Amino acid sequence: MEALLTVSFLAAAGLLAWAVPRWRLRRALARPLAAGELAILERNVAQYRAMDAGQRARLERLVRRFLHEKTFVGCAGLEMTEEMRLTIAGQACLLLMGARGDAVYPTLNAVLVYPGAFLVPRRQVDAAGVVTEERQDLLGESWGDGRVILSWDHVRRAGMVEPPSHNVVLHEFAHQLDSESGTTNGAPYLGSQERYRSWSEVLSRDFAALRHDAWFGHEGVLDHYGATSPAEFFAVATEAFFEQPHRLAARHPALYEEFLKYYRVDPRAWQAPEPEPDFGNMAYGQWQ
Repeated sequence: MEALLTVSFLAAAGLLAWAVPRWRLRRALARPLAAGELAILERNVAQYRAMDAGQRARLERLVRRFLHEKTFVGCAGLEMTEEMRLTIAGQACLLLMGARGDAVYPTLNAVLVYPGAFLVPRRQVDAAGVVTEERQDLLGESWGDGRVILSWDHVRRAGMVEPPSHNVVLHEFAHQLDSESGTTNGAPYLGSQERYRSWSEVLSRDFAALRHDAWFGHEGVLDHYGATSPAEFFAVATEAFFEQPHRLAARHPALYEEFLKYYRVDPRAWQAPEPEPDFGNMAYGQWQ
């Protein structure tokens, strides 16, 4: 009898452990964003302003789930606010607008936010085996242990700048998507060998072209930071896809087509054609 009671108790506990989180999630998704929260998205997520009613509802649902599931941590004395949480969630969830289902970065647990650029330790080993310790300024970083780190100053400015500029949230959350295939190598989960063949052919060619442009100092729609590795190329191209879609489609049509198939949205619908930038005056940040 005692054994039966123990089994029943464990079964009930397991059922509660499964049911309670699902109930809490349903309750969070059922609560619409308040007028003040919608105003933050309107102000700080440029693409949201041009979305139709259905697209807005989709982004708002993703944002509610992101806010429910992820922990935000202010660093270096920064006190987190609703504006910070909503802005980061809104920009991060742009990448999921065309995704099947409502899952939002399932391996991500926490978003760490610094007031501005932050220093991280780096160990460099040269060809002779000499180890050099240094500290590097970063605007953002995506870690494989369920954390993303961001500079709030650059997050805030990216959502408000017209014409659009570099977006650290899109960059770091592209790395999160990239890692879902099991490794961060510029090839996120695509679902079929045929898709991987097409993806590899197009992105390898454009990555090589960007390395050539970076070597010779030729500026274009893609930040030269994307030439450092295939993973950074995917993140940089993701920024351009959402922030400068008309330019990317015009200059890299095959690349744009691959991203259309992957993200299942066309950001050109959310933005008028961009004027050509003065590349000579553009400053590029660093993120990882």
